[in-house]
Amino acid sequence: MLKTTLLTIAAALAVLLAYAATRPDIFRVERSLRIQAPPERLHAMINDLRSFNTWNPYERKDPALQGSYGATTVGKGASYGWQSKEIGSGRMAIVDTVPASKVTMTLDFIEPFEAHNHAEFTLRPEPGGTRVTWALHGPVPYVAKVMHLFFNVDRMVGSDFEAGLANLKTLAEKSA
Repeated sequence: MLKTTLLTIAAALAVLLAYAATRPDIFRVERSLRIQAPPERLHAMINDLRSFNTWNPYERKDPALQGSYGATTVGKGASYGWQSKEIGSGRMAIVDTVPASKVTMTLDFIEPFEAHNHAEFTLRPEPGGTRVTWALHGPVPYVAKVMHLFFNVDRMVGSDFEAGLANLKTLAEKSA
């Protein structure tokens, strides 16, 4: 009886691990929101990391977070690192920026797990405002594929993006 149970558990685990191996090698999480503000104002609030951190939902998760800015805080080459018991540690840097249109960042996590991803903010004018899209994408190593079977990354990260975009909307529309 015990042998049959152990063999069944081992077979189920093997199937689960084999299924994880078939999952995609990259992930993408994306959310967007229409904000009643011109793209130039929104671009400035994203392209300046000090301004970015006034609405960044991850900054708000841990009041004890310790952050440090690089020599440049605006535009290409701007960087920011953080350490936190709540959200781990890492570094972000702006690697490309197109005025009133797009900001691309690298996002390197050190703890609680190592990951190297890209965040993209795109701004598209719409009647009465601007459509802001926040996307994150990167590789999914095998261990992460197994974890993704149990944790819905799109829901977890997506809800943070929704909160961040709502924060951005509040600040941008208030300063209008």
